[in-house]
Amino acid sequence: MPEKPFIYRFSADLRLEDHAGLAAAASRGGVLPIIVIDDALASRLKASPRRAAFFCSAVAALASELKEMGSRLLVRRGPAAKTIAELARATGADGAAWSASYDAQGIRDDRRLQSALEEAGLTALLVHDAPVIPPEEGAAARGADGAGYRAFAPYFERWWKLGIASYENPLLLRFIASEAGDEALPNPREFGSGEDGCVASPQAARILLERFLEDRAAQYGAASAIPSENGTSQLAAHISFGTISARTIARSVRERFGDPFSLAEERVSLRLFLRALARRDFFLQLSWFYPDATEAALQEKMTGFALAQDHPALDAWRAGKTGYPLVDAGIRQLHQTGWMHPHVRAVVASLLCFDLSVDWRVGREEWNRWLVEDDPAVATGNWQWIAGVGADMAQFPRIYNPERQRRRFDPDGTYVRRWIPELRHIPREAWHGRADDSLQLSLSLFERDAYPQPVVDHAVAARAFLTRYRAFVSP
Repeated sequence: MPEKPFIYRFSADLRLEDHAGLAAAASRGGVLPIIVIDDALASRLKASPRRAAFFCSAVAALASELKEMGSRLLVRRGPAAKTIAELARATGADGAAWSASYDAQGIRDDRRLQSALEEAGLTALLVHDAPVIPPEEGAAARGADGAGYRAFAPYFERWWKLGIASYENPLLLRFIASEAGDEALPNPREFGSGEDGCVASPQAARILLERFLEDRAAQYGAASAIPSENGTSQLAAHISFGTISARTIARSVRERFGDPFSLAEERVSLRLFLRALARRDFFLQLSWFYPDATEAALQEKMTGFALAQDHPALDAWRAGKTGYPLVDAGIRQLHQTGWMHPHVRAVVASLLCFDLSVDWRVGREEWNRWLVEDDPAVATGNWQWIAGVGADMAQFPRIYNPERQRRRFDPDGTYVRRWIPELRHIPREAWHGRADDSLQLSLSLFERDAYPQPVVDHAVAARAFLTRYRAFVSP
């Protein structure tokens, strides 16, 4: 009797290697691979032209890999439940597996899909593939409440001790060729994107990881906070779309960390990088256990705290014309590349949330328009952390002084001048300044109105926000 197929629905896991979802599907039968472009996915891709181009390139690479293995990636457009149920009836499949989502909307969609398939008499397997450590495994030490961690420090202590599962045998996966009708592979123009030339594939992700481990990992601790340095892994988009597994990255770094011949400085850097991966897992499990925090403050004490939806300087912030060079450079880097340096993101977000007192959700949605990476739960976690309404347990919000941050992390203006043409004429030596210098270090930034004056006085705005914050939390 021929083996029955089992459907695997690809989403944000566009690879064959180290794949928990594919392993689960293969344990039930020959894998029938499909990608379903429903309204939710199309909306996320239409939000960012570069994201759409990245996704389409990654899907094309996946289809090519499957073809080499004697299979093909089925493409369907429409509601996921209806599409998968129809395919199961047409092929005799027993059920379907797919990777879990972690944002509130994705969790709701997963539950609806699971219920619909089970009501149709099909097996529905929801698999944790995106994190290094699945949420339930990370939360197991917390006892019967099973509520997950709300503070990062104890979570990381737990995360550090756990083993990392491996699903490293793509050649042992059994794929079934289907005669079911197919649709065309997604194209960026389908999502309103004119972007082309993007190369997104597991091979490209693996090359980035290898280069990072060889060239930059040992200096990550010192270089990752310097925006002019290429000190980060540059893997954010690949991780978010699953062209490489976060487990693969974590295992590779842990292996280097365990090398008895590695220097102490290198081990510190590797631990900091693993800490960054763990923070991503932390935000995923936070959203998994507290999905309502997607739109509401995780910290109950901040419920009802007034946040503006607009500000006279909001458009200047969006355009990278705030008069604060580090902030403006970050925004312009985002616009031109679809990525912003991690530390600069914190400074840019701080200016919006505290100096302008604008709702963090406004910033999150703005960045969703430009970022290639598509990780809604992580975006929410990071924005809430910066805004002082999320998992950060600090007594008061961490408000960044944008000029102090520029002096510390871009003292000669290398990063700023790269992204702000109006400031490239200022010689490198003129960027150095002292903490008690004037707001813009007495630089001639504003000659001929080439570069804008600061939209707010940071010291005044920060004090006003903290006064309002203290009055709210301690009336």
